[in-house]
Amino acid sequence: MTNIDFYVLPDSSHRGRALFTCKLADKAFGLGHTCFVHLPSETEARELDNLMWTFRDRSFLPHCLAGEDPRTPVHLGFGHEPSGDFHLLINLCAEVPSFFSRFERLAEILDASDEIRAQGRERYRFYKERGYPLEIHNL
Repeated sequence: MTNIDFYVLPDSSHRGRALFTCKLADKAFGLGHTCFVHLPSETEARELDNLMWTFRDRSFLPHCLAGEDPRTPVHLGFGHEPSGDFHLLINLCAEVPSFFSRFERLAEILDASDEIRAQGRERYRFYKERGYPLEIHNL
C-alpha cells in the first residue's frame, strides 16, 4: 500500500513549492530511489526542469522530462501516466493522480495559499477514506 506524506510549507510562494520539490527529489535520488514529479502542464514541467539545473550550485540532480531517457532517476511529467518503475511520486497537480497506487510513496506538497490548501484537503480526504497511511509534515 502506498505511504502518503503531506508536506505543508509556511508560505504561499510558487517558487517555494518548486524548490522544496527539487530538494525532495534530490533526497530521494541520494537514497537511491527513482522519482516521478507529476505536474499540471508542460510549461510547469519545463520551469521545474530549469530550476533543477540551478537549485544547487555544487551538485547535479539527474533528471529529464518524462519519456526522454528511461535510465534517468528523476522524471518530470504532465498529462499522462508515467511509463517505467518509480519509487516516489511527487504530486503538484490539484487532483489525485489516477496512477498513484503503483508507487511505494507519494508526496503531496502544499503551500499556504487558500486554493492549494483546499485542494490538498480534498486529496487528503480521498486517501483517508480509502485507508492509506497518511503523515503530515508542517515545515
